[in-house]
Amino acid sequence: MSPGGSAVEGALSGVPARAAIATGRSGAERPLPRSFYERPVLDVAEDLIGCVLVHRGVAGVIVETEAYHDAEPACHAFAGLTPRTATLFGQPGRAYVYRSYGVHALFNAVCEREGVGAAVLIRALAPLRGLAAMRSRRGVSVERDLCSGPGRLGQALAIELAHNGCSLSEGPITIRRWLAAGEPDAARIVRSPRVGITKAVDLPWRFCLAGCEHVSRPRPFRLGRGQGASGCR
Repeated sequence: MSPGGSAVEGALSGVPARAAIATGRSGAERPLPRSFYERPVLDVAEDLIGCVLVHRGVAGVIVETEAYHDAEPACHAFAGLTPRTATLFGQPGRAYVYRSYGVHALFNAVCEREGVGAAVLIRALAPLRGLAAMRSRRGVSVERDLCSGPGRLGQALAIELAHNGCSLSEGPITIRRWLAAGEPDAARIVRSPRVGITKAVDLPWRFCLAGCEHVSRPRPFRLGRGQGASGCR
């Protein structure tokens, strides 16, 4: 079991088969197909909560997402088709990776039909596997600081600009459902306005797993007393 696996194993009530992937057993299905992403971006953003993002043996449960669409000005695709946004307007089910402030590689999943510029930004993960590698890459030891933010998770999973345009069903980066139990309880998914933007700030297009300490700040909820390291549990 990877370091931290036992802590995660009982962590995410309402998120399926957590123990299997945490212990390295076969607990994740095959990567999500293209058809999963070829749907309205808001539906995909919500449905990705509880799925697993995997890159070369390092993995985490998706606990926070944001939706972006070319109809609203906070989306890169709002400016139209350019060399930078070509991936956004391309096939659904591919990675859109861009550099933020020249430092962080941010990971998005392209959605909707080809020709529509839409994607889901993965904002936070609850670490599951490969925590030693995450700590080495991040230079921090506290588990809640490893992937609680899009720049942090990109660094922890070694996501680079070279991954822009890669297929999320063929890899090397994939997103998978977990086997066994069903979907996260919808009552545990909180919607709120997106963060870190200056346009379309009122759209409630951010989705978070309620009570999870791995959600990035500012959280749209308060952690209860005694949750601490058990905030997702």
